Amino acid sequence: MERTSVRDTNTVPGKLAKSGALEAASYTTWFGSLEDYQKGGVELINDDPRHYAFSNVFEVAGMSAPYEQVAVGKNMEYVLECLRAEGRSPWRTAGHDQFVLCLDGEVRIELHQAGPDQLPAADLPGSVGLAGEPAGPRMGRITIRRGHQALLPAGAAYRFDATRTGVLVIQTIAGPDTRFRWAEICQTA
Repeated sequence: MERTSVRDTNTVPGKLAKSGALEAASYTTWFGSLEDYQKGGVELINDDPRHYAFSNVFEVAGMSAPYEQVAVGKNMEYVLECLRAEGRSPWRTAGHDQFVLCLDGEVRIELHQAGPDQLPAADLPGSVGLAGEPAGPRMGRITIRRGHQALLPAGAAYRFDATRTGVLVIQTIAGPDTRFRWAEICQTA
């Protein structure tokens, strides 16, 4: 696990030194991975944990099938989907922009224009699988690693190719392939 020490005098109050000067507070930021993470939790004072959603994306990816789209956050129709990036994904497309964030691993994204008959219906939310190869021209490719984000443009066909197993989070609209597993993935007590 990578560990980075961070000093921040603006957000965490420091302590007084013997001289009376204010010392900078320090804390440690831990970057998790699929192989090594610490699951946090919600500590409630006087409430019911069922009123909150808390899950760990590394834990969710660890128990998911490759490229299964599991919702880990939701706000109205928008969701954050966690994907276990492993091997090559099938081709997908969406009628709206999506953003993908790599939390672990290295993933190449191939982009092609989808053919006119491959575009999802305008009123269909989320991403959908493509039958076969994209009919449009190649748009390019992007390689993302931990902390990198990429745009998946509306109407583009895309697929992921992971050189090693990793974790992706996609900001999108809930669609037909979004899996809601709140009871399995969220802290309830």
